[in-house]
Amino acid sequence: MEGHLLMSRKELYRKTVLELVKSKRITLVEASARLCLGYRQTLRVYGRFVTEGDSGLIHRRRGVISNRSYSVLFRERVLQRYRKYYKPHDLGPTLAAEKLAEEGLLVDHETLRRWLLSAGDWKRRRKRRTHRSRRERRLHFGELVQMDGSHHDWFGSEHGKYCLMNMVDDATGKTMGLLDHQQTTEAAMNLLRRWIMRYGVPHALYTDRKNVYITDREATIEEQLAGEEPMTSFGKSCYKLGIEIITAHSPQAKGRVERSNGTYQDRFVKELALRGVTTLTLANEMLANGFTDDLNARFAVAPVQEEDYHRPLSRGLDMDSIFCHETYRTLGNDWTLRHDNSFYQILKGNKPLPKPKDRILVRIHFDGRIQLVYRDKIMAFTVISPEQLHDQKKAQKITPYRGNMSKTVKRKKPQKKWRPNCNRLPMCKRNS
Repeated sequence: MEGHLLMSRKELYRKTVLELVKSKRITLVEASARLCLGYRQTLRVYGRFVTEGDSGLIHRRRGVISNRSYSVLFRERVLQRYRKYYKPHDLGPTLAAEKLAEEGLLVDHETLRRWLLSAGDWKRRRKRRTHRSRRERRLHFGELVQMDGSHHDWFGSEHGKYCLMNMVDDATGKTMGLLDHQQTTEAAMNLLRRWIMRYGVPHALYTDRKNVYITDREATIEEQLAGEEPMTSFGKSCYKLGIEIITAHSPQAKGRVERSNGTYQDRFVKELALRGVTTLTLANEMLANGFTDDLNARFAVAPVQEEDYHRPLSRGLDMDSIFCHETYRTLGNDWTLRHDNSFYQILKGNKPLPKPKDRILVRIHFDGRIQLVYRDKIMAFTVISPEQLHDQKKAQKITPYRGNMSKTVKRKKPQKKWRPNCNRLPMCKRNS
């Protein structure tokens, strides 16, 4: 090597120590202690320094291509693949490396990051400093499951916003998602039902304060008399299953599900774009057939305690009777009740047959079915139109009894203060 030598701090320090040995100011034993090397290795390094000078201290493999390095052709193939398929969808090095591995192109994500940076296909992004965790994870799987809805342009801005309902276990980070139009009661119930069918009934749910989960209305008179608190339809379903609903007062309080929403907004959006999916049906098929399982395999962790807090479903439990809308109606004197501008006639053959003024439970299922329940028994009924109900009441109308109208009834004149009940003759005639 001629000219300037490029030396590291370690090599410069070795040069300083070995010059002291060369000038006989210290011994090789003392030099080996300072350099943290064995005596024999110090002797070899000193020999190269004496024969070759400063260049003898430079590492022999500097500037030499590694035997484990990728070939130039492989690198160009990977970069071309990235520019053609993944760069238009803004895939980062980590996700792009996973997609390339599915195609048989195995490359580490950090190696791909260096290649993209050197080629100008990727720019460094400032990473926020990690905030300390104020709350430790729950100890058991199923002890606390967070639920939230994420509104986002999942199919692109041209298709509008949709809502991804997301459930994340606090102890493990396992997730399950369902895409819908809005954050509705039906969407929340469908996602919770899928979670229960796969893992069991969780101990508690951690949600925000949207009216899907809780309500701020005042209790009705019937609820006050029964000592019940007002609940939403989703709250009633959780109450039947024994699930406690815990509400958060800020998005930061349920940070685990919020970070999971960010993962979906990064990976799921790009996966939808790569496959050309633009419908809810196909998107939910992707979520159910491997996408969420892949996320759980990559990011979920083992719980601190192995005991699972999920409870199995009771035998004979009808899930349709739990995940539905319920309301009460009062039965009329003609054994009819009204709900949502529809009239229902209770049939005579029901046993037990309710009495007029009894309260009937009306169940509205998401598939459009209506059930009338009295004393935990589903009742048979028919739907009648308002015209039929009017004709039926008109035919059953009875003229009230008023007695014999031919008899003349004499009424006594009312007395007044200025008209006392006395003889009107003058005083002179009454005294005579």
